[in-house]
Formats: sequence, structure tokens, C-alpha cells
Amino acid sequence: MITPKNPVTRRKFLTTSVAVGAAGLAAPALAQNFDPYTGQPLLGAGGGATPDAGMVQYDQAQDSRRNISSFRMQQWQPYFNNLKNGAILVDLTSRALHFWSEDQTVYKLFPTSVPVSADLTRTGRTEIIKKVVGPSWAPTPDMKKRNPEWPDFVPPGPDNPLGTHALWLSWQYYRIHGTHDTRKIGRKSSNGCIGLYNEHIKQLYDLTTIGTQVLLL
Repeated sequence: MITPKNPVTRRKFLTTSVAVGAAGLAAPALAQNFDPYTGQPLLGAGGGATPDAGMVQYDQAQDSRRNISSFRMQQWQPYFNNLKNGAILVDLTSRALHFWSEDQTVYKLFPTSVPVSADLTRTGRTEIIKKVVGPSWAPTPDMKKRNPEWPDFVPPGPDNPLGTHALWLSWQYYRIHGTHDTRKIGRKSSNGCIGLYNEHIKQLYDLTTIGTQVLLL
């Protein structure tokens, strides 16, 4: 593990990485914290070393019912030509992830977190290219440019925004991963990745292989 130069303490990072107030919004009675990368309001007292850990990025425009009515089973045929290596469908509207095994004996349906805004959302076809238990986290170059005080590296553990397991997609910086902040699931609350409860990402990790097909829509 590489230790970053001039490491930022957890308390200092949490203090300096959250901007107070937002342009164009009326000043609230109490100061409102905002995620410096997504601009979304932050709820909670913190407790993590990154924006994705310890606080919820809450999209005020979303339906608080979390699209429960559209959270239902799906068939794979409308979305994939075959099930070679298994297949994952991420439905961004219902905030649900569907998995089918190659032999069609296993079907799973999991609730997810999804990106907070359209500019952070990517759709289309990709595949799993890497699987990691106990992933570490590092900010993307754009994140670091916007927030140079952020740590260069966060080791596996309770402060890590990727949870206990992570599946790397062929798109750079995009992953399907767990989260230690269970409040995020079912919400528009990520910086681009798809988040699952840790117990669900472990199941998905065990079921998938390198080359599993993935479709986000």
C-alpha cells in the first residue's frame, strides 16, 4: 500500500471537503452542507473519509417513493442476445440490478443506488473486467483537480466508499460495488457508479465472472 504524501486526517478532510451554501438558493435557517463534487445536499453528520461514505447525497427532485412500483422481475430476452458468461441489467429508472446466470438457473434482483445527475450517468453495454474483495479507493483526476485536499488513497475498511466488494467495468472509473452507507441504496446518491448493499454485492461477486455482460439503461 502506498502512503500518500501529506496525508489528510479524517477530521480535516471531512471539514474541508464540504462546501457550505449553494449559489442561487435561498439561505436556510441553518447552514446546509453540499457535496463538493456533485453539488447535492448532504444529510447526516459524516463519518467517512470520502463523499460516498458517511453522508447521503440527497436529490430533492427525486420521487421519495423510490419507484417501488417499477421494481419487478424482468426477462433477459429483450436486453441480451444470449447469456454467455451471465448477464447484468441495471435499470436506472427503478434503481434495480438484475442478474441471470449463463445456464438460466439463477436469477437475482437487487436494489441499487444510482448517479445523482445525468452528467454523471453512463448508459450502454459494457462487461466486468476485474473483481476485487476489499477494494481500495482513489479519487479520479477530475475529483482530485476539483478537490486537491482529498486523500490520494483510501484503504479497504469502513471509510471506503466501495464497500466490501467491487466489480470493475470496461468503462474507466465505473464500477458496481458495495457501500457501508445503507441509506444510499434506492436513491440517486452516487458519483457515477452503481452501489449495492454489501451482502448483495458479495452474492453478485460470487455469481459473476470476468466477461459477464452488463447493460445500463
